[in-house]
Amino acid sequence: MFCKKVFFISSFLFSSIIIHAQLSNDTLELLHKIMSSYADNIPGAQVSIARNNKIIFESAKGLANLEYNVPLTLQSKLEAGSVSKQFTAAAILLLAQEGKLSLQDDIRKYFPEIPDYGHTITISHLLHHTSGLKDWGSIAEIAGWPRGTKAYSNEDVLAIIAAQKTLNNIPGDEFIYSNSNYNLQALIVKRVTGLELAAFTKKNIFIPAGMTNTEWRDDYTRVVPNRATAYSKYGAIYATNMPNENAYGNGGLITTTEDLIKWNEFYTANKLGTSPLLNQQISLVPLNNGGYNNYAVGLFIDSLNGISRITHSGATAGYRANLDYFPTLKLSIAWLSNNADGGFSSIPRQLAEVFTGKPSIKPTTTTITENNKKPAYRPDSATQAQYVGVYHSIEANTGVTISYKNGSLLLQTKPDLIRTISPVKKDVFEYPGMTIEFVRKNKKIEGYYISIPRARRVFFKKDN
Repeated sequence: MFCKKVFFISSFLFSSIIIHAQLSNDTLELLHKIMSSYADNIPGAQVSIARNNKIIFESAKGLANLEYNVPLTLQSKLEAGSVSKQFTAAAILLLAQEGKLSLQDDIRKYFPEIPDYGHTITISHLLHHTSGLKDWGSIAEIAGWPRGTKAYSNEDVLAIIAAQKTLNNIPGDEFIYSNSNYNLQALIVKRVTGLELAAFTKKNIFIPAGMTNTEWRDDYTRVVPNRATAYSKYGAIYATNMPNENAYGNGGLITTTEDLIKWNEFYTANKLGTSPLLNQQISLVPLNNGGYNNYAVGLFIDSLNGISRITHSGATAGYRANLDYFPTLKLSIAWLSNNADGGFSSIPRQLAEVFTGKPSIKPTTTTITENNKKPAYRPDSATQAQYVGVYHSIEANTGVTISYKNGSLLLQTKPDLIRTISPVKKDVFEYPGMTIEFVRKNKKIEGYYISIPRARRVFFKKDN
């Protein structure tokens, strides 16, 4: 037993030397300093960095579970949030390569329950976030049941999408990030193959890429060994914040940074599919007017400090994630965290800038003086009283009560969710992140449209 322990320790030390052999002491010091931001007694993060397909740095800091004081290690499994989208997209590309679908297929071929909006929405539109479909989580938020408050499934997602009477935009006209696009792709995989996305990707992506510590959160109640618990911070206190839902494909990948590095190495080496798919994965499709859209197939194509990058970030409940690949540097950086504290949001960029350098140009700021401010719009009490009433939305499948109290309009979505909406101009009110636009017929309030960034003009009709 003693000999085995000595061998293990010796192997670990040797491995550490190999891992760090390509890095200078200054670079090592910077990387360790960045990761030391995570104290030993708070939720933490893991990072793996590879160059030329070899790991050159790894680190895990903080706790995987606060209740049992379990350290977070490189073997801990965390959720990758929207980093997951590239795997869903890869499944669709594989099916297209096999001739089982076409990226130009009308999605109503697979989802006849989705309304005909007068414009064809293709699978390609889903891939590039140009479909115009409203984000289902945003609709759920408008209804007063945001993600995390119900155990949504992909079938629930489809029902929400199918209830929408309008689109955010004409397909192909705009890039509007919408998780709906990727939940539908997960369902397409199932309707085409008879296999759940989880089973299809395990067979065709995870096993070929050697991703032995990766799976989907398709059943949030399933026990996952070594899973790190996710946390959000409220004031000075951390609270458990787990993604208790079965909707996936938009997110929901449970993995490690080492497995994400394996994925980067796999697909960038053109090993995905029976013939090279990399060019399709990173191809950009212009908008209808020829405008630029830098969202490829589950991947953003951009640059950091002048260096080309293939990237995606992720956030689900209390999990945070980021996966970068810099083609010219042959450099991959994978970061996963179970700590949603915004104070750590710059960590992925800090890690990348160790290799890409920091921008030399300081950001400029614009100061708005009091003289430039427009006077606030204040409707009188009689005007505000016109908006009072009960409203219902078929699209959001919910009712809302608007009342007037102490000079303000209150929008009540459910018993414990009351928002004070502020007037902007005639018939237009705002709440942080929301715009409420009342509509009239013969000068009488007929209803209102509520818009948030990923879901525009969801209609609520006023009861008579």
